[in-house]
Amino acid sequence: MNARAAARTPQENALRHVAARSSGGPLDPRLPVTLNFHPDRDAGGVPTLARIAQDGVYRSQFVTGTGNGGLTAHPGGDRWRWESRIFDGAYDRAAGHERPVYGALNHRRDPAGGAPRFGSCHFRLAPPTLARTTFCYPDSSTEPELFAVAARFALLEPAAADGLDTLDGHIEAQVHGPVLLDGDVEALVLDPSFRGTAVEDAARRLPCPVEWHGGFRLSAEHLARHADYRGREYTDLGAALSSGGMLVPRTIGDAARSGRHDPQALKRLWHVLARFGAPEGAGGEAVACASCRAA
Repeated sequence: MNARAAARTPQENALRHVAARSSGGPLDPRLPVTLNFHPDRDAGGVPTLARIAQDGVYRSQFVTGTGNGGLTAHPGGDRWRWESRIFDGAYDRAAGHERPVYGALNHRRDPAGGAPRFGSCHFRLAPPTLARTTFCYPDSSTEPELFAVAARFALLEPAAADGLDTLDGHIEAQVHGPVLLDGDVEALVLDPSFRGTAVEDAARRLPCPVEWHGGFRLSAEHLARHADYRGREYTDLGAALSSGGMLVPRTIGDAARSGRHDPQALKRLWHVLARFGAPEGAGGEAVACASCRAA
């Protein structure tokens, strides 16, 4: 690293590196970045959203040690290696709190956010955060070669051409610098299964507006129709967990906190619900399967 680069922050070096690899015209600022997550999962003995409310900031896996994908955010781990590759080593010596947080561009204008694979709820970021966001397609876990920044954005076409569903076809976003709930977040968008719960209580303590999308839900009957997606053992688990014959995100969260089920099994069950039981107006296969949401 030369002296000029050494004088810049890791965030500045990362943004400059990705910008140099980007092309195309500017991104439509009306397309927001969203940070999808499960609000009721355990985060150091406290539900995730309650922890975020306490901190006032959305933190990366390098700080929390939790996540909805692989837990590889440590020196030498996969997440560390992917970041080193994408950002040309800008964060190799950075502290955890200096690293980017991950989300997705909601290019489909999906009511459930840009990457429902990672959670039923999401923070919708305010447009000014686009100036310090980098993007890649596909997901960083695939060692992508296509990158963008808001001023040079040419990822919509390749994402559309692949024709992938909302679980696999997201445009990953990396937001550099702290994401403060007071100022950087336009709204928290929750699944209605959390109405009247501790999740809503925590949400009401946040300094940002709270909104609700249409809700993820699948009947036990319709779960069985999608056993080939992740495996019958997971749809059978969903049917066993369903309340009143219906599976919703809150049900899976309750099962996760009970400690009686394999977290990987619950993650695969969530994938089934996220794909086939998404809110009305969501992209991909979930729209075609809207009838699966009937009781």
